[in-house]
Amino acid sequence: MARIEFLRHMTLVSLIVLILCTTASPIFASKNCDFPAIFNFGASNSDTGGLDAAFAALSLPYGETYFHRSTGRFSDGRIIIDFIAQSFGLPYLSPYLNSLGSNFTHGANFATGGSTIRIPNSIIPNGMFSPFSLGIQYIQFKEFISKIKFIRNQGGVFATLIPKEDYFFKALYTFDVGQNDLTAGFFGNVTIQQVKATVPDIINNFIENIKSIYNLGARSFWIHNAGPIGCLPVILANFPSAAKDSYGCAKQYNEVSQYFNLKLKEALAQLRGNHPLATITYVDIYSPKYSLFQNPKKYGFELPHVACCGFGGKYNYNIQARCGETININGSKKIVGSCKKPSTRVIWDGTHYTEAANKIVFDQISTGAFTDIACHRKFT
Repeated sequence: MARIEFLRHMTLVSLIVLILCTTASPIFASKNCDFPAIFNFGASNSDTGGLDAAFAALSLPYGETYFHRSTGRFSDGRIIIDFIAQSFGLPYLSPYLNSLGSNFTHGANFATGGSTIRIPNSIIPNGMFSPFSLGIQYIQFKEFISKIKFIRNQGGVFATLIPKEDYFFKALYTFDVGQNDLTAGFFGNVTIQQVKATVPDIINNFIENIKSIYNLGARSFWIHNAGPIGCLPVILANFPSAAKDSYGCAKQYNEVSQYFNLKLKEALAQLRGNHPLATITYVDIYSPKYSLFQNPKKYGFELPHVACCGFGGKYNYNIQARCGETININGSKKIVGSCKKPSTRVIWDGTHYTEAANKIVFDQISTGAFTDIACHRKFT
């Protein structure tokens, strides 16, 4: 089993090396493509504890499957960024916001649950979103680089817990963000078409932030698109009248995700042309995630639209009684708990995926079938 797991890990390593090192450009994004660090930006799908460090947001049963405690990940265990780091033989990424026990030798995670690309506005309900938008994450990264230089010059024990100077150029930069911008629109008392109309501006903001991070020295980018938001209980439970496709997902909501993905792919293609020294890989995370709802039994899942950790209704989800929260039922307090076998479920808490689902999605993107491997034109 250990050998099989090792070979699976090596698959993604080989894939990313192939994608990010096979280029006709005269200068490679990373000369040897041995990524010594990962810097991640995004929202809850790739948050390894940032929001929890800032606001103490999560508790058990989050983390119960793998870590046996809450680590601030929005899952019962590991998430996709964990599997990516593991594939390179790197430790799990420490959240930038975590002041205790962090080790940034091999990178840092700036993602926080609820983060958006654009700055959240007043229409966002119930405190669902994070103040750490992608633009703020860029500022944090910029400050991180500055502080790292100071610590390195000072020396001492803290200098052993930071990246080497050349790691910023050699690192892999990963992004998983954008879904919350769409969710904010859906919950903002506007029409689906109005939400769709905001996509170009969201993408423009996304690209500007990528360019800003490029200007700080980043050269190798791994960028996930948006998942099938219309398959999630948070949408299905709150918009029950939405028309469903043949797999039980809210069709129009998924179409907005697909439009976001189309515009992102187009924008990244243009960005490649304007930045020939960068290697920018578009990763279609939507398709492997959607496949879990199309054919759940193939992967050993049941009840694909029903949250494992939740309370109430057809989808076991209620925005007022979320996973791990204490609720009052007929005068008695109850902690919203999880199902008996999270490994048989796709959705963990109504919005995020179980470790089992994350692992299957990771295995699928590892094959290279869902990456946009673009040819690079040689610029002189």
